[in-house]
Amino acid sequence: MPKVNKSSATRGSDHGPVVDRAGELSGYTVNFVEFREDIDATPLLRGLPDDRCQCPHWGYVIRGRMTMRFGDREELYETGDAFYCPPGHVPVRHEPGTQIVQFSPSEELRNTEAVMMKNMPTTRRA
Repeated sequence: MPKVNKSSATRGSDHGPVVDRAGELSGYTVNFVEFREDIDATPLLRGLPDDRCQCPHWGYVIRGRMTMRFGDREELYETGDAFYCPPGHVPVRHEPGTQIVQFSPSEELRNTEAVMMKNMPTTRRA
């Protein structure tokens, strides 16, 4: 059975405020993410439909707190919470030190990441 963990993940990098390690499992990407700073991803998502992430994510908050904005509300996810974020969300706050594991359909995630990388300030790229 395929598996991946933070140490065996072959993709990802240190972007400064965010460290991301990722691996692929049968068409899904597993991300192990640590937020060193409070990040509002709003500017990174510009250019996507409605300037919102169109990729669904399932995940678990290992440590910390994060907030997702949806069209009609905000949701806070804290240590121990499992979560589902449907398309149309924006990650708006991350307590420094927050760690999550997240599962996403790989193709949709690649499309989102391509836009985010174009919008990332060059001083933050690793």
